[in-house]
Amino acid sequence: MNTYNVVLVHPEIPQNTGNIGRLCVSTNTRLHLIEPLGYSLDDKYIKRSGMDYWKFLDITIYKDWEEFKEKNPEAEMYFLSTKTTKVFWDCPYPDNCFLVFGRESSGLPPEFYDIYKDRLYTLPMDGKFHRSLNLANSVAVALFEGLRRNHN
Repeated sequence: MNTYNVVLVHPEIPQNTGNIGRLCVSTNTRLHLIEPLGYSLDDKYIKRSGMDYWKFLDITIYKDWEEFKEKNPEAEMYFLSTKTTKVFWDCPYPDNCFLVFGRESSGLPPEFYDIYKDRLYTLPMDGKFHRSLNLANSVAVALFEGLRRNHN
């Protein structure tokens, strides 16, 4: 089975991170958290949503984006955002790639849209009243597309 990496840049809602942690354990995916976080990892909401999966999670926490890049210099990264038109099913999803997601309230840091513009993908939404999907749902949709496509 292919291995993927999920990167959360400045996540704010502990329940989302807990659910994403469960998803990562269930799919053999590594989770990378970029500080600052909007909660403590000791938070009861992380524990509740991550349940007993959390102890099995392959997780790394970085003090900032620069540390993440220093520790993962060869990372092949793809960024998910509502602020682009290229759809996620056009993402190549190579083995061991990094799927990068921004914070719940404002998405990726503004400079990412220039620096990584050729690696931005979106989950299409046709609903009348939409801004974005829930972060945990977005991670699940994007991750499972890679798993589906590269199923061995």
